[in-house]
Amino acid sequence: MVFGPATGDTGPSGRILEPAEWAAAGIPLLRNPREIVTGLHARHRPPPQTAVVAVVGPDERLLASASLARREAGRPEAAADGWDLRNALLARLRRVIPHDLRRRFPVRTAVLLYCRAGDAGWTEEDGAWMWGLRDACTLHGLRCGAYITLTGGGWQVLGEGRGGRRPYADGPAADAEIAADVPAAQIGTDPGPRALQPPEAAPRQADGEPGVSWAV
Repeated sequence: MVFGPATGDTGPSGRILEPAEWAAAGIPLLRNPREIVTGLHARHRPPPQTAVVAVVGPDERLLASASLARREAGRPEAAADGWDLRNALLARLRRVIPHDLRRRFPVRTAVLLYCRAGDAGWTEEDGAWMWGLRDACTLHGLRCGAYITLTGGGWQVLGEGRGGRRPYADGPAADAEIAADVPAAQIGTDPGPRALQPPEAAPRQADGEPGVSWAV
């Protein structure tokens, strides 16, 4: 299902968020961004032009995550449109976790890790992903959380100035250990899909398809 813009923006050029707009949006700070980045990188091992959307609880424990390639939300060579990215993110969120629209206030938060080429500075493509993440969260009853870039130089939480050298795009996992509160059998470190059922009962699919992983 395709959704129209949730705000008054009417053109692709309006469906991006500038850094100042993102800073003014009151995005909650992550207590330990490195732990989230290394965990998502180890689970999904995203190649360039791949996003990983994750949902965390109030204690920042990972509840669910899913990856999607940029090509799934429009042609990679074309200018990114926040509307298309929002629809792709919303579709992924609906696959991995129920919505919280019945709650008066959101209690779970979605964060986005985007692996791309270039440096860690803001780009219009980042602005489109930010717009998409914000609107997808609104339509799924979630708080909009951090937007993190993963490049050859490391990772960076845009709008906060926090970052690190590892992990980095196309690099190895930064840590050999996965968070102790997530059973190893539910994680896996191979890139690729995760079925929406216990992994031991899930058939492996062809490589190259988007990945979905659960942490409970």
